[in-house]
Amino acid sequence: MTSPVRRAAAFALVGSLALVVPLASTLEEPAYATVGAIAPFMLVAAGALSVNPGGLFFELFARPGDRRDRKLYGLAGFALAGAGIAILAVEFGMPETVYVGTLFLLSYGNLTGQVSRHVTGDPVLATAGFVAGGSLAGGGGQLLAALITGDTVAWQTVIFLATSGSLLAALLREVLFKRDDVLVMTSVALLLWLVASLPLEISTTRIAIAIGVTVFLGYLSFALETASLPGMLTGVLLGLLTIVLGDYGWFAMLIAFFGIGGLASKFKYDRKIDRGIAQENEGQRGSGNVLANSLVALVAVIAAAGSHSISISEAVFFFAFAGSVGAALADTLSSEIGGLFDNPRLITTLEVVEPGTDGAVTWQGEVVGLTGAAIIGVIAFVGFNGVGPTGAGVIILAGVAGMTVDSVLGATIEGTLFGNQTVNFLATLSAAIVGSALAVSIGLTL
Repeated sequence: MTSPVRRAAAFALVGSLALVVPLASTLEEPAYATVGAIAPFMLVAAGALSVNPGGLFFELFARPGDRRDRKLYGLAGFALAGAGIAILAVEFGMPETVYVGTLFLLSYGNLTGQVSRHVTGDPVLATAGFVAGGSLAGGGGQLLAALITGDTVAWQTVIFLATSGSLLAALLREVLFKRDDVLVMTSVALLLWLVASLPLEISTTRIAIAIGVTVFLGYLSFALETASLPGMLTGVLLGLLTIVLGDYGWFAMLIAFFGIGGLASKFKYDRKIDRGIAQENEGQRGSGNVLANSLVALVAVIAAAGSHSISISEAVFFFAFAGSVGAALADTLSSEIGGLFDNPRLITTLEVVEPGTDGAVTWQGEVVGLTGAAIIGVIAFVGFNGVGPTGAGVIILAGVAGMTVDSVLGATIEGTLFGNQTVNFLATLSAAIVGSALAVSIGLTL
């Protein structure tokens, strides 16, 4: 085995110590349970910081940075993160299945990813190996934890949590440091804890379709070069969460944005380069772009899944979701298509400016942006009985409002106070607020 594979296998063994937590949770004395849960990881952390550099133990776990620092800071951080999250499981109610699943998917996913990289040498296949191996290991870890504690878990939920956690871990490892285990472990554990707390009833058909459709469309977007690898991972994760927590109609709106928006970014790309308005990375959407346009929608679909427990109508979050997606598509089409026409005008002063100027609009771009918002409105009208023409109109108005906010912010504060991605986020947030406020004031329901 190569050194990275050996090291990944060693970290996987340390990650297996997660099984101590469900064992400790069966102890009647809470103090003993806490000590028993964290003690193995604390011992590993102490050993990592005290071992002599150059020895067999050091060489087994050392990463390049550890050799430079002559301390196993990577292993110590991994172990301390495992101990810290263990306290959440023992003292604060995080399900033991979530805890064990998180550590298993991260540690064993890294192992399968390293094996894939060694065999193929392809970073994309290495990421696929991480997600596949992490999903299997995360699911297995949840089942082992349930077996130890005697809890009953639905296997559909096990698959959903394991796959979602693996996708999030792979995404964070792509956009952040590859070995920032503390942040990755904590983020995955908190997300899965949140999702596991929702009143989920996932059918076999739903989870099978969700995984199959989102993985296929994610691969297609990457193969067609409409999204980078991080952008593809982000889209697949958002799609999976939307289908399972929302419904197919919610996903149809989201995929309309991804598909149409991605193609619009590629449309007449050479001409956009000549005009200086082309999106970087050959038009591929990265994770930052995808998240900036979809984060509000993600929060809305998670909130909708738990709306019954907080006594707020699901319709509030539905129209927030649809409005934000409508704004994202409207703004994307407005900028990508409208930027191809001459004589754009600054939205705040109507002064003619150069193409590509922040906050500049063309009448053609406004029309195509309105069309983008209308597409989301029509999908909602067709896919949901309770939306009706009024609801579709609310979605269109919210989408146009978000598109307009994006242009105004672009003309006033973009480049000085905020960057483009922050402006995109604020525009979709504005559309979500408009959509939900109009729905409440009119009394719309689903």
